[in-house]
Amino acid sequence: MRGEVQVPHEVDVLVVGGGINGTGVARDLAGRALSVLLAEQHDLASHTSASSTKLIHGGLRYLEHYEFSLVRKALAERERLLQSAPHIMRPLRFVMPHDPSMRPVWMIRAGLFLYDHLARREWLPASHAIDLTRHPAGKPLKPQFRRGFEYSDGWVDDARLVVLCAMQARQHGAHVLTRCRCERARWEDGRWRVELKRDDGALYSVSARALVNAAGPWAASFLQQQLQRPLHKALRLVKGSHIVVPRMFEHEHAYIFQNADGRIIFAIPYEGEFTLIGTTDVEIEGDPGDAHADAQEIAYLCEQASRYFAAPVTSDAVRWTYSGVRPLLDDDSGDPSAVTRDYLLQMHEGAAPLLSVWGGKITTFRKLAEQAAQMLCERLGVKSLAWTAQTPLPGGDLSRWIEITHRPDHDIARFENALAARHPELPRALVRRWSRSYGSLVELLLRAGHLGEEVAPGLYEAELQYLCEHEWARCADDVLWRRSKLGLHLSDSQRAAVERWFAQRTPATGTAVRLSAI
Repeated sequence: MRGEVQVPHEVDVLVVGGGINGTGVARDLAGRALSVLLAEQHDLASHTSASSTKLIHGGLRYLEHYEFSLVRKALAERERLLQSAPHIMRPLRFVMPHDPSMRPVWMIRAGLFLYDHLARREWLPASHAIDLTRHPAGKPLKPQFRRGFEYSDGWVDDARLVVLCAMQARQHGAHVLTRCRCERARWEDGRWRVELKRDDGALYSVSARALVNAAGPWAASFLQQQLQRPLHKALRLVKGSHIVVPRMFEHEHAYIFQNADGRIIFAIPYEGEFTLIGTTDVEIEGDPGDAHADAQEIAYLCEQASRYFAAPVTSDAVRWTYSGVRPLLDDDSGDPSAVTRDYLLQMHEGAAPLLSVWGGKITTFRKLAEQAAQMLCERLGVKSLAWTAQTPLPGGDLSRWIEITHRPDHDIARFENALAARHPELPRALVRRWSRSYGSLVELLLRAGHLGEEVAPGLYEAELQYLCEHEWARCADDVLWRRSKLGLHLSDSQRAAVERWFAQRTPATGTAVRLSAI
């Protein structure tokens, strides 16, 4: 195991929040040679950032709300992200069945034309009309849907994306603390004095030149409670819920369905055996950590999907649900689904460098982090250059295994074949899953030379050891529902076996943290 992690008493920047924005900012800053500490009160990606629809997309529907700048920014990031991490992202073709009672054909064509041309597209194919009576995507649909449109976007394993950003931040010298809550921060003697509390109750003190509030749904409450600062930005907490049902179709396309209420939902191939359907938009109050898919949301998603699929989607078929709370900037939109998904970086007034991150979406996280890092470097008087645009995420550089092309989807398929050829002793299903979870990081999983005990079907001790040593896994849920989605494929007794494996590990084998005790 890694053993004890030495954490300095003083850092340049302390980042609060271990979601995609917090880890993205920490990654960018660390790569600019600043000393960085990231503190996350729970596990990495334990809330909103692991509860998305798992898309790398421009946001086709945002065009109707005239969000051209946001869509252009997201589209410009789409291929860049797909190139950076082909092991956890892939291009995905979407099919929109045309319902004449919804948007007219001319409007859809105009929107797709803009979608194809608002930003440069090098290898993702353009949109076009399709005949659903001939196209494979038409087979699972009701017969009245005879015409449709097809366009490109991408899929991402959102929770793994967060972990990879944290890993790259650590590679550049950042210190990442999970299960460590920021209790209080005050400006004193020219620095932030921050009090942290670990989940075992230990309190610690860290000094920082600058503070980043990337607490996501808790950003407003963190600013008001822990920092005792006024809130000048109105934030709306909008819950998005998803359901997972047994696979509804055999092909690899995804669907975008137009609803009678003006919203849209997606139906996406998921984990081989399932279909992911989402999302809802429900404004909430209270603790974002309590968010869950209620019966009304489940019924709504089943009803809307059943308008299109020939086989009805029923609530008793739902195998799993999850909900995330989006912290959206209040733009006076009455409908939560119309609230902007763009972000705002607020450098607060005063001598203390304090940056709050408001809003945002996964597709634009890298650009957000780059802009945040530039703002902080200017405030701290540090000269630095942006570096993340062309840099692969951990596991994304496959050049030691294969000759790289400009098609990441082709590269990852060739990498899988190369891994299978080099390690014929590995089960082929394991090769496929590891290829598309770890990429070239698989070398770390294989370092011991053996898989060890098979703790649950397809989950070996070598992988569990790796996740604990390198990816901050501390319990079964970290592995089964965030570092992977194996929990969907295992029975109760099999999941319990993973829990027992963690329970048998003594605290001394985990990653300890040394700070200055208060």
